[in-house]
Amino acid sequence: MFATRASRRRGILYAVLLATGLFLLALSSTPPMRELQVALGNLLTPAESALSGATRTVGSLVGALAEIDQLQAQNRALQQQNQQLAVENRQLQEIKVQNDQLSRLLGVQGSLDYHTVAATVVSREVSQYTRVITIDAGTNRGIELNDVVVADGGALVGSVTTVGSDFSRILLISDTRSTVIGLIESSRATGEVIGQLGGALVMENIPATERVNLNDTVVTAGIDLGNGIRSPFPKGLLIGSIVDVQRDPNAVVQTAFINPASNLDKLEYVLVITDYHGGLPPVPAASGAPAAGSPGPSSTSLPLPAPSLAPAP
Repeated sequence: MFATRASRRRGILYAVLLATGLFLLALSSTPPMRELQVALGNLLTPAESALSGATRTVGSLVGALAEIDQLQAQNRALQQQNQQLAVENRQLQEIKVQNDQLSRLLGVQGSLDYHTVAATVVSREVSQYTRVITIDAGTNRGIELNDVVVADGGALVGSVTTVGSDFSRILLISDTRSTVIGLIESSRATGEVIGQLGGALVMENIPATERVNLNDTVVTAGIDLGNGIRSPFPKGLLIGSIVDVQRDPNAVVQTAFINPASNLDKLEYVLVITDYHGGLPPVPAASGAPAAGSPGPSSTSLPLPAPSLAPAP
């Protein structure tokens, strides 16, 4: 009995739903219903567009974030490559500078009538009174005391005052203790080229009767001093050019100031002349004793006078 009632109710419900569906189906084709459908569509279209746009925006944002990460990684890689290339470029530039300097030294070697040894400057002792450099070659390469040292262009640098087995100390011509007899090429006048405080060069005791012009070139005179004493420096090595002249009408000599041909405070490579023997002639060695001036087993030094404290003229 209860089952019959339940079945009857389900049948009535199905019939009502079917009738309602048929009614709505018939009603959907009527003009008012179509207008209602259009109105509802118009109302829902902005929401659908907004939802679709939001979906696209979220997708674009995720893609942009992924692209930014990729670009940042590429940028870091490019920065590392740029830094590496910059380092390699600086190294290549330094190698080029060194090659240029060594090429000029090779040119000097070919132009000199002496045997030379190329060496690298390893230290500098520069002060108001002192101009000394140390090179990485010594007796192991045939260098001796008083050997003359030149730079590129054949410019005079100085002479060896201390020598060891694998190093040498060079007194620069800009040192206050250095004196070189110079020759003015245009007039052939001579004078004493002396280092001054601060590394300048001055040429003193030039006869007042000689004409001295600005930009005149000064070279080593290479004058023998008599009694078998040779000049400490070969003839014709470039010293520099005259930049100023001081004349006193009442004096018998005049003074010239010289700009060195080589930047003596920035030397990196030099040539040491090993087969020019200037100065006093060699003293014959006594039996069983070393010759005077010959280097000892480790190092030898040439005594130097105390630095002059007198102001530059």
